[in-house]
Amino acid sequence: MSREIHVRFCERLEGRFLRAIRRNVYVGCRRAGERAMAWLRELYGKLKLQINEAKSAVCSAFGRKFLGYELWVAKGREVKCKVANKALGNFKARIRQLTQRSNGRSMTQTVAGLRPYLLGWKAYFGLAQTPKVWRELDKWLRHRLRALQLKQWKRGTTIYRELLALGAKPAVAAKVAANSRCWWRNSAMALNNVLTTSWFDRHGLPRLS
Repeated sequence: MSREIHVRFCERLEGRFLRAIRRNVYVGCRRAGERAMAWLRELYGKLKLQINEAKSAVCSAFGRKFLGYELWVAKGREVKCKVANKALGNFKARIRQLTQRSNGRSMTQTVAGLRPYLLGWKAYFGLAQTPKVWRELDKWLRHRLRALQLKQWKRGTTIYRELLALGAKPAVAAKVAANSRCWWRNSAMALNNVLTTSWFDRHGLPRLS
């Protein structure tokens, strides 16, 4: 990591700052970090600004989140960035909210509601270097939507009829319909071969990976 500290200040703001500014300062060792922190406190004091001590620390760069990102070490000791765990948790919480099985919306309507959030989230975190995480999120999201579709079909006879219409084999449709109330478990087995990734593509569901 660089031992130099680069700090920019906006001039001629007439003494007003419209919003908080977040900064990460990377140095070569802890002692250098402590010196940098002391210098920044002194400098911010002269500018009559306050440092949020609750969110400020001198520590390793790993495990610290910044604007939703974290650093991690890949093979060959290569440092890469990933989505922070808290941001991933917020993502899943929002998806659960948008895919509630009691919202009464069709699959087309549900996907239409998901599209803006998924596309915006993917664009913001496009710098993350974790393709496996994207694949796992795609898999988890399709799992939820399959469970939602089964819930919307409700009855075993309806599930059987709809699966046959989608090209499922009678044995597969009968197996899924026989467990019509086990939406989550059913959505991770034979249903994957009927409500495929291509099926979700046709409904307009964006892929993260």
